[in-house]
Formats: sequence, C-alpha cells, structure tokens
Amino acid sequence: MSETQLEALLAFFKAMSNESRLRIVGLLAGRERSVQELAELLGLKEPTVSHHLAALKALGVVSVRAEGVVRWHALDAEALARMNRALLEPAGMAAITPKAESWEAKVLSGFVDEAGKLKVMPASRRKRAVVLAWLARRFEEERRYLEAEVNEIIQAVHWDSATLRRELIGHRMLAREGGIYWRLPEDGWLKI
Repeated sequence: MSETQLEALLAFFKAMSNESRLRIVGLLAGRERSVQELAELLGLKEPTVSHHLAALKALGVVSVRAEGVVRWHALDAEALARMNRALLEPAGMAAITPKAESWEAKVLSGFVDEAGKLKVMPASRRKRAVVLAWLARRFEEERRYLEAEVNEIIQAVHWDSATLRRELIGHRMLAREGGIYWRLPEDGWLKI
C-alpha cells in the first residue's frame, strides 16, 4: 500500500470514528439535508455540524449543492463504496500491515554488512545456524559442486571457506562425497 493510500485510510477512519459524523452519514444515506436540518435532528449547533460536514466533504463521501441560500448535503454512496473496495477489502487491509522483521532477518542484519559480506560468525549456536542457512541458500538444489566452486561461493561472503564448508556439512545443509558437494533439503537441516 502506498503512503497516499495509507493516509487516505487513516483519514477515513479518523473521520468515521466520530459519533456525530457517523450519524450524519446515516441521515444523509436516506436523502440530502441542510445544515439546519441536520443540526436540529442531531441536537448540535450549526457550526458544529458544518465542521463535521467539512471533514466528510474532504474525505469525498459527502457532496454539496447550493439552492438559493440553502446548501444541501448528500451522501455520495458510490464514493463510499469505491473507498470501501480500495481500502477495506482484505487485500487492501493486509497491505497496510507492516512487514514484521523476523528474528532471522534481525540476526542476519547484525552479522551481514550492506555489501552482503559476513562480518563475523556468531558465537551463539542458534545465530550461527541462521547465518549458515543464509549461506546454504546460495547453493542451488539438485546441483553438484566441485570443492573449488563451493570455496568460491563461500569466499564471496567470507574468507574462511574451509571452516564454513565444514560447518555447512556438520549442520546437514551440504553433503560431500568424493570431492563433490550438494545442498541437502531444508527440512533435514539441523535446527539449533
């Protein structure tokens, strides 16, 4: 969801969270009404009703037309329906949810620099497993690698390819036989 859409959604909920505005929308749903009529029906002063109508007009759900000295306000039901479709459907609402950074992403941000290089291996076994899983995902499934290729992939992110290669095998992320390496399925990786 874009910033503009998010601002529109916030403005909608802010405007509609007021009881008087909701009652005005309900009254206008039946037919158009003047400020004076709305004030009388709601038991509010005309300036207060005008203030609420201004908020609803700014939102685009109320239109106004002049007839002599009287201004008639009407609910724009189609605008309300459009707003509902754009903002309140599940896909639209899901788009406003901030993407929560996972624990794994937080761990990686602490150990991998902006260039994608591993700064240091974590001392914690649990965090080390996260970093190793990140490294293991650099290897394609179903592909066989020579040791030199494995070293090249690892050295692209850290200088100590021998240690990291052994760790990947120890965590059952890579397998080795006769100098050939391959990535194992993730469901078999050691979770620490």
